[in-house]
Amino acid sequence: MSIRSSGRRTGTGAAALAVGASVLLVPTASGATPAEPLPPRPASSVDASLLHRSGTHVRARQGAPALPDDVSALSWLVADAGSGAVLAAHDAHRRLPPASTLKTLFALTALPHLPGSSRHTVTDAELDEVPEGSSTVGLSADHTYRVADLWRGVFLSSGNDAVHVLAAMNGGWDVTSAQMQAKARALGARDTTVVSPDGFDADGQASSAFDLAVFGRTGLADPAFAEYAATADARFPGGTHTDGSPTWTYGIENTNRLVTGQDGLGRYPGIIGVKNGYTSQAGFTLIAAARRDGRTLVATVMNPQWGGANAVYEEARSLLDWGFAAAGHVDPVGSLAPPALPEAPPPAPSPAARAATAHPVRVGTPMVYGMAAALLAAVAALVGAAVLRRRRSLP
Repeated sequence: MSIRSSGRRTGTGAAALAVGASVLLVPTASGATPAEPLPPRPASSVDASLLHRSGTHVRARQGAPALPDDVSALSWLVADAGSGAVLAAHDAHRRLPPASTLKTLFALTALPHLPGSSRHTVTDAELDEVPEGSSTVGLSADHTYRVADLWRGVFLSSGNDAVHVLAAMNGGWDVTSAQMQAKARALGARDTTVVSPDGFDADGQASSAFDLAVFGRTGLADPAFAEYAATADARFPGGTHTDGSPTWTYGIENTNRLVTGQDGLGRYPGIIGVKNGYTSQAGFTLIAAARRDGRTLVATVMNPQWGGANAVYEEARSLLDWGFAAAGHVDPVGSLAPPALPEAPPPAPSPAARAATAHPVRVGTPMVYGMAAALLAAVAALVGAAVLRRRRSLP
């Protein structure tokens, strides 16, 4: 049952969240306060269509904290990364430009094929298509780089030059786009359309808060992805030897301000990544994940409608704070887990098996009766002949 919340707690017998949007009331015993939070329902038991409905969705129990009232993003979601349970969301499947948060899907697709220990010499052709004015880490043609440095350029500096080089190593821009699209579908992320693997604005390119949370959650399960996403700063090669070792380096910092704590935000407690983004069409976007007391949450925020460049971080911080405080006090409104694969159909029967099934030989058919009668007649004839011979031999 969904209602409009005015921001006030209702009377006895129910608990509501003050969110100014669609919420779900969870009945409790009239006037009673549970001694301890009830265990959450499994995410698999939730109606998956709920998150496809517009508005804010949360299933609060008595004692649940109110959702933050300072979240202005067009779309957002907060989920338990371990179980995949979505704790609350607003327009979770709204398709919006993702900006550089799409680089998480790029990493999920290409990272397994491009380990950090390998090396690559960059060519002019690989850098020719890098969008002018976009973020780069500063790659130079004819320099040999360790692939681990290229991945740090993707995660820390959001370097589109590094994405173009890695995509070329992965088979090319179009091949990588197709692989990313297939990867998204395999993960159950059906709001995502990949046009430009670096996340740069392109006609038709889109994702959603739900899909981005799926990408972030999946990436955290890969130790290499998680390490890159959590790195606050690194030294990047400005010049290289033929083996990829640097002749000199310069510092790069993660552009995710919850990781570095820049601009007075402070490093978020327990932060472990994941990826931020910005373009003129997408506005500010962010996938943020944090771990506290053995529990990991992931929050996605797409295009806050008020505040400056820090708004996306402040709103993600508020959602993560709420998610940790709401543990045990809310039931899932959806799940990030990929859909179960359908069972494989049984193998088709062979022609011989089909023929046997079509014309079975059953006890009691005329053919069987005929065979039995013939056998009895033969036995009777043998017995009769034996008796006749015996009589002839008697004195």
